[in-house]
Formats: sequence, structure tokens, C-alpha cells
Amino acid sequence: MDPKTPTCPPPSAASEGAPDGQASRRDFLQGALRLASGAFVLFSGGALAAGLPKPGAPGEGYDWSEHRYAYLIDTQKCIGCGSCARACTAENDVPEGFFRTWIERYAVSTEDSHVDSPNGGKDGFPPLQVGFEVTKSFFVPKICNHCKETPCIQVCPVGASYRTKDGAVLVDGERCIGCGYCVQACPYGSRFILPETHTASKCTWCYHRITKGLKPGCVEACPTGARMFGDMKRDGDPVRHTIEHDRVAILQGHLLTEPQCFYLHLDKEVR
Repeated sequence: MDPKTPTCPPPSAASEGAPDGQASRRDFLQGALRLASGAFVLFSGGALAAGLPKPGAPGEGYDWSEHRYAYLIDTQKCIGCGSCARACTAENDVPEGFFRTWIERYAVSTEDSHVDSPNGGKDGFPPLQVGFEVTKSFFVPKICNHCKETPCIQVCPVGASYRTKDGAVLVDGERCIGCGYCVQACPYGSRFILPETHTASKCTWCYHRITKGLKPGCVEACPTGARMFGDMKRDGDPVRHTIEHDRVAILQGHLLTEPQCFYLHLDKEVR
């Protein structure tokens, strides 16, 4: 038997001579307490063991201290075709009805607004009829914002959510217990619980690709260049140049999560 597995102890000598009901009750309580303490050690030990390997960890020859990634979206270039969402689903085996990235359509007037995202925008957008005169309409792609001060990491009770040295926020599926705290804490709605594994899932910036020098699947698939991915530590990087020199915006900046997903031409209607 595994010595780390807590087991109920045999009846103790102290219980001899006591009434059968009292002795069995005492033994049961002692065993339950030891089980509880053992389980706590296992869970807390797993959460705090920093030396354990992480999923999506950089491969041999990759130095994550030399990179700090950022994501940039130009909403004026997005045409709502859904190529990005379809590429994400294919690249990451995202189950039907769930989305690591999605596109929202905004129809806006001076008096009202309408937002929709049928099937995450994966199939494009059908014609829309609303009960007001639309003065402007546009598409906004959304993903996990890979925040520096992310609430999802702060609320995870077992250390399954973490931020890599190069700036990606990931989930360790082997540690995740599926409590859903991170799903509730994310202000951007970018996390969900996988129905098969009952663990948290989200956009990873296609970490298995970017650590090999490739672009995320959604960026690669975008036909208009609306989605861009860059390295803030690389001189001459166009994404870095745009973020440092142009007027970029972030979502829900008042929450102080420091998102690493930046937007160009973001309308005030977008949240």
C-alpha cells in the first residue's frame, strides 16, 4: 500500500474495556480526523510544490526569460468572418459550445445598442434587424487578456492557475480540481469548465506554438491582420512599437488587472 495514502487506524489499546458502541465511535472519529488531515497535506502539498513540471512548459532550447508576449487587436480590420474562432477550435480541440476566443458584433445608435455573438462568431454573422436606427456597427474579437494582476490566479485554491515568466496565463489540468472559482473571478468571461475532464480551460495564446516561434492559431488564420501577436522584449517588433507609440486601449482598465491584450480603435460601447 502507498505509505502516502491515509488509512483508518486499527482499534487503539485505549479503547479496550470501553463499551462497544463508544469504542467504535471513537475509532471512527480518529480515522476521520487522520483522513482529513492527510487529504489536506496532499492538496496543499500539491499546490505549493513549485518544483513540479507545468503543462505547456517551454521545450529544450527555449528561454522564457527572454520573452514577454502581448496581443493586439485592431477592431477596424475585423470583418467578423469567424476564421480565428474556427482555427482556435481546430488547433486546441475546443469542444462544441465552448470558446477560447470569440467575436462580438455591435450595432449602435445614439439611443441604444445591441450586442450578439451567435456560436461565438465561429460561423460568421447572419443579417441583423434591430428596433432602432443603427449609426455604426463593428466586430470585436475577444480572448483571455493574460493579465499581470489576474484574479483567476489569486482565487485558485490549489495553484493550478499560474503565469509563466514570458507572460502567458495557463492552467495545470493535473492540479485543477474543477471548483470553478477562476471561472467566476475572471471579469472577461474567458474561462470555462471542460465537460469531459471537469477542469478549467482558456486561451493559452497557443503556448505550444509560440514557444516554437510560431504565431497563435487565431492570428495565423486572420485574413485581414486584425489579430496580432508580438514580443515586448524584441527590438523592432511591430506590436511592441504600436503599444508603445500609438493610442491603444484595454478592456475594463478600472479593475487594475493590467491586461496584456490591447486594442486599436476600441469603441466606448465595448466592455
